Amino acid sequence: MASSTCTSQVKYDVFLSFRGKDTRNNFISHFHAALCRKGINVFIDDKLKRGDQILSLMEVIQGSKISIIIFSELYASSRWCLQELAKIIECKNEYGQIVIPVFYHVDPSDVRHQTGNFGEAFTNHEEHFNDKVHIWRTALKEAADLSGWHLDRTKSESI
Repeated sequence: MASSTCTSQVKYDVFLSFRGKDTRNNFISHFHAALCRKGINVFIDDKLKRGDQILSLMEVIQGSKISIIIFSELYASSRWCLQELAKIIECKNEYGQIVIPVFYHVDPSDVRHQTGNFGEAFTNHEEHFNDKVHIWRTALKEAADLSGWHLDRTKSESI
């Protein structure tokens, strides 16, 4: 039977994957606080700076029970987010990690079919990271096919 995490040592209940530019100072800050109020041990990358090792993030993903992916308008424009996403999907497939997508002000079909901002981001990535784009596209499609939450602009974000 597969374990619930990629490693036997669980460090976090939840890993949050998000594009900070879109969500850090609004949705993520409120969501993170709500999870913490419930006693949930959450990893949020508020301590990492540009140039820090992404390998440490991969270890955090492996040591988490659940990954929550916040798909926002600029999510796919970040290669860091896409690298996290690929690792999250790897942990889901190989070890049964629970993955929950949240579609924050984006159409789930744009994420799933990589159209709109998501399609534009991949067109840009193909110029510089062509060897990784297939992995990222596959991971994005798989994550977007999972049951999750759709928060559009007409709904309240209150938690």
